Amino acid sequence: MKSFADKVINFNLGIDYTGNLPDGIQIMNPFREENGVPELSAAFYRKFYADNLKRYLILGINPGRFGGGVTGIPFTDSKRLVENCGLAYDKKVTHEPSSVFIYEMITAFGGAAAFYKKFYINSISPLGFTSAGPKGRPINYNYYDSKELTNSVYPFMIESIEKQLQFGIFTDTCFCFGTGKNEKFLRKLNEEKKYFKNVIALEHPRFIMQYKSKSKEFYIDKYLAAFNSVPDN
Repeated sequence: MKSFADKVINFNLGIDYTGNLPDGIQIMNPFREENGVPELSAAFYRKFYADNLKRYLILGINPGRFGGGVTGIPFTDSKRLVENCGLAYDKKVTHEPSSVFIYEMITAFGGAAAFYKKFYINSISPLGFTSAGPKGRPINYNYYDSKELTNSVYPFMIESIEKQLQFGIFTDTCFCFGTGKNEKFLRKLNEEKKYFKNVIALEHPRFIMQYKSKSKEFYIDKYLAAFNSVPDN
């Protein structure tokens, strides 16, 4: 019987998007573009998910360039990978504000082992997107930033969610990172597909770190209350 880790690793190794994208938008697939990411990501899942426990799904928006785009692990930049997850990393250290918040929350929850025993994080789109910034450098782009992009990747996002539901996911409650467009999209999708009985939306970590950093402890407590409101395994 395949473990939860095996299922995630196989999913990540097979993930690809070959459809059309709007002009100026690029897909970001660290499992195919970054050397060592498949092995690094696999080590993470084997460490924290080598069992057959069911977990609650948390869905973000899409990976960012300095978090999941580098490590292959949602909301986990390379610094948190080493300091909080205890995994080796010998490349350029990356810093993502969302990852800072998530791992402060995870520490307050009881640490990575306790948190990942109960939850599995991914995103509506498991692959990220970039566009050209003012100086021509790539910047993060969200699946909902243009209707054309949303429509293009919609089948890919649906297929990805449905594959992950087969890992061993509780379907009574799903958590959503983002109380704006991401929540709106997920609720509309869930009304149609009936994936989950309930969706609990929480302010996105990036929003908190960028606009509400002085109230960070309030949001950590809000996250903990939401995550503790569902039963343990």
